[in-house]
Amino acid sequence: MKRKTRRLWIVIACVACIGSAAGLTLRAFSSNIVFFMAPSQLKAHPPAADRTVRLGGMVVAGSLHRETHNGEPVNAFQITDGQAAIEVHFTGILPDLFREGQSVVALGSLQRDGDFTASEVLAKHDETYMPKEVADELKRTGKWDPRFGKAPDASSWDTMTAKKPASDTQSLKTGG
Repeated sequence: MKRKTRRLWIVIACVACIGSAAGLTLRAFSSNIVFFMAPSQLKAHPPAADRTVRLGGMVVAGSLHRETHNGEPVNAFQITDGQAAIEVHFTGILPDLFREGQSVVALGSLQRDGDFTASEVLAKHDETYMPKEVADELKRTGKWDPRFGKAPDASSWDTMTAKKPASDTQSLKTGG
């Protein structure tokens, strides 16, 4: 074999080894990637049942229900992005800073019945903090523009998404 041919085979072998290593690395990372989704995105494009996602939004005021099963705390609450709400079930102790009307991120998976089972719940750390993904989703949906002040309180989100009753529409038309 000539010297040039031998070098060419060595270069081809090195490229193949590097390509294989890169492919294996990317495959390992892809199984560990956790995507962020807002409730409206999760309802529109549900992931596979075994796929772990981060669900972010605001806890709907009045939606928190706490129970105890076999000595373990079981929590159920809703997370909304102003367009849709998802029921979240979490077994364990919620963070101390968890509050209704505040932003949270829940790590878990969407079940076949449409509820989200969380393995971890992360709460905000002060009154001005909002996870970047939640803020981006609020901006994208037009629910908040940071130029005009802080994000809207989650208790007002029901009025942003709920259809107004006919009586409210009539009173606006008649001026009463």
